[in-house]
Amino acid sequence: MNKLKALAVLLLISTMAYAGGYRVSTQSNRQLAMGHTGVAVVNNADILFFNPAGIVHLENKLNFSAGGFGVFSDVSYQNAEFGTTAETDSPVGTPFYAYGSYKINEKLAVGLGIYTPFGSTVSWEPNWAGSHLVNEIELSAIFIQPTVAYQLFDSVSIGAGPIIAIGGVSFNRNAGRSLTNENGERSNVAIEDTGVLGYGWTAGLMFTPNDRFTLGFNYRSLINIDSTDGTASFTNFPVSSLTPANGETGFEATLPLPAELTVGVSYKWDKLLLAFDYNRAMWSEYESLDLVFDNGTTSINPRNYKDASTWRLGAQYEANDKLTIRAGWYFDESPVQSGYFAPETPRNDSQGYTFGLSYQVNSKLAIDASFLYLRFKEVNESYDFFTDPGASTASSFGGTYKSQALIPGIGVTYSM
Repeated sequence: MNKLKALAVLLLISTMAYAGGYRVSTQSNRQLAMGHTGVAVVNNADILFFNPAGIVHLENKLNFSAGGFGVFSDVSYQNAEFGTTAETDSPVGTPFYAYGSYKINEKLAVGLGIYTPFGSTVSWEPNWAGSHLVNEIELSAIFIQPTVAYQLFDSVSIGAGPIIAIGGVSFNRNAGRSLTNENGERSNVAIEDTGVLGYGWTAGLMFTPNDRFTLGFNYRSLINIDSTDGTASFTNFPVSSLTPANGETGFEATLPLPAELTVGVSYKWDKLLLAFDYNRAMWSEYESLDLVFDNGTTSINPRNYKDASTWRLGAQYEANDKLTIRAGWYFDESPVQSGYFAPETPRNDSQGYTFGLSYQVNSKLAIDASFLYLRFKEVNESYDFFTDPGASTASSFGGTYKSQALIPGIGVTYSM
């Protein structure tokens, strides 16, 4: 029983980790349109996420920005050796953001951000070949970030703030490749937890030696997500001393969301602004997963993730007093090493192509729109650590995965 419970919880937590590695950057319509650059770009209150030191550079006293996105994604799976195929039929994801800042004086500003940097919704075909790994997964995480920024010198500003992370997950899979109850119904494990809390912080620095050039640094700390009140439900298991009883049990687990460091520059020529960001996510912090069950037993599971980089390029052009056009590109490196590729949220190295615009309705209000086409590299990979109930050795599940996502977004900015 403990082995099957361990596998169930392990799949839940690894899914959350994949959502971190799979994370699509949707923290601002304006900055997404510029390849999600932003650590050295002061556009509006959105800078609160990308570099908290930037809110003191906003010209207006009060700034507000809010928006949302629709994530239309699909994944296809094929194993030519066994002739099996499958596709996802996932509902539309809806990440959002809201930022506000207030300039107390020329040197001091405060702000608040609410955004969703982690989240995933994936639904595979019923009883597909990998249903022993996942059927459905829905993950959400909301971050709340109070922020303060100060103009330290004429050309140097600093900013920082705590982060409160609130998460939830719903997940289910079949237990084993062929395990059924006496009526032939597939045995199933479903896991659910809500209101999971984690805490961290962010800090930034911005260097502005002149009106054209900006250099930015931003660090976001490790956040441990502690699951203590979740439930695992076991259904359709045969009545046997070798399998768990049908019903619910509790568990505790801690998932590390990795620290991130971003460095970026921007340069402005008249109406044209160019930006470049480099981001490094310290996924190597996720070496193993430690699980503690209600009965007091523990399970140590190595994960062996690697640090991953993202390179981003963006451009912004002020066509006239009303219209601003943006475009960008980024390359996102996967943190998942060979042999750990699972279908919960399958992802590999990807490239994002972005475009967007802003229309200034009046002196205070603007409408922002963006579009992201995200293309993942086709990959032939496997997950090598699944153990069927009662088996003593792990088995491998693999194939060829193709993934892509279309992400339109719309938002508003307001300043006064």
